Amino acid sequence: MSDYRERSLWLSEYPGDLDPRESLTGDTDVDVAIVGGGFTGLWTAYYLTERDPTLRIAVVERDICGFGASGRNGGWVVGELAAGVDAYAAHSSYDAAVRQARTLFGCVDEVGRVADHEGIDCGYAKGGVIRFARNQPQAERQRLEVARHRAHGFAEDEVALLTADEARAHGNATDVRGGIFFAPCAAIDPARLVRGLAGVVEGRGVRIVERTTATGLAPGRVYTNRGTVRADVVVRALEGYTRDLAGERRTLVPIYSLMIATEPLSEATLSEIGLARRPTFADDRYMVIYGQRTQDDRIAFGGRGVPYLFGSRIDPGPEQDHKAHELVRRTLTELFPALTDAAITHRWGGVLGAPRNWTPSVRFDRAAGLATAGGYVGEGVAAANMAGQTLADLITGADSDLVGLPWVGIESRSWEPEPLRWLGIRATRGLMGRADRGEFDTDRASTVGKWAYRLLR
Repeated sequence: MSDYRERSLWLSEYPGDLDPRESLTGDTDVDVAIVGGGFTGLWTAYYLTERDPTLRIAVVERDICGFGASGRNGGWVVGELAAGVDAYAAHSSYDAAVRQARTLFGCVDEVGRVADHEGIDCGYAKGGVIRFARNQPQAERQRLEVARHRAHGFAEDEVALLTADEARAHGNATDVRGGIFFAPCAAIDPARLVRGLAGVVEGRGVRIVERTTATGLAPGRVYTNRGTVRADVVVRALEGYTRDLAGERRTLVPIYSLMIATEPLSEATLSEIGLARRPTFADDRYMVIYGQRTQDDRIAFGGRGVPYLFGSRIDPGPEQDHKAHELVRRTLTELFPALTDAAITHRWGGVLGAPRNWTPSVRFDRAAGLATAGGYVGEGVAAANMAGQTLADLITGADSDLVGLPWVGIESRSWEPEPLRWLGIRATRGLMGRADRGEFDTDRASTVGKWAYRLLR
């Protein structure tokens, strides 16, 4: 149990116990088997119990609910998908892609509604996102981005281009040239939400088995180290850990992200850095950073500072890479110098899942009874809620607007075999870092970052 608490700030501060539930004890039969006890799996179970309370549902989790990304992420319930409106419009139409985007906006509120309704105290605070522009190329990219939002019909109160003074009013960061305020986002404690959801669905009759490793999936079957689960429908909801299933090594690549958390800050320090309404925050560099002011007045902050590991390997060692965590800390103090002397009390990391097309999706093969959702590329808290609702409707055969969203049915090709995968991902990461350094040093746009994105696609 103590090891689980070392996995993140959120798990270390979780007020309940983290004792594993019972494991599977032999073969069993259910209507729906969900593999993965994170947000996607638990939201799917939650909405299935609403659509059809008679369903026999089992959730199969290798460790404990919230062990993976759902208990270690940045706590952003953000109404965005890694692939934007244009990408989904290419699979459908602009009207459909915009409708999907607005549906996801609503899922930000839905997470707060369910947390309140079910009595899950996860520190939900809908303060939006402030993304600072801290050099001229970032400011120009933001101007073009907001212009695209306007062309898609998004209003000023949904996404706004800010002057430097307006951006600093949200958070007093350094070198601010301007910013974007994106309203559909809330900050949460993700471990409290995922653990709370597990308790809620269990109370509704869903069976959760933990310390049970799924080794392979097939129509009507989940094979585990403790028996076989037979089900009419099997849902894969594993994100970066998909690589551990037989035959799935190249489906999603696990990409590391690292986080730190400060001690609770003094009123004087908080007054200096701002973030009074608890917006989540970032800037617009290519190498993504992300942070939030927590419910207990810490700053939790992260970035992607550990390289991809050969063979899509997942290793707990890099999660405690002190050199990489020091780079994250240095980035935070460059952003907010007032935090230079703040003690760092927690350091952790974990993996997110990325499909080859960088496009999150939901799929259901009714004939085979196989469903999946994910590939969120680090923006999965709100997206998992939309995925859970969508999967519940697809599985129960509901004729809803959700089942017609553009992300339903999108397929991605597999990632390249090694060593091409390792070389490509490492090279892309290096190009993005080079682009950021060049833009901060010269205040001129780098073409290198654009090439890096083209390599990813």
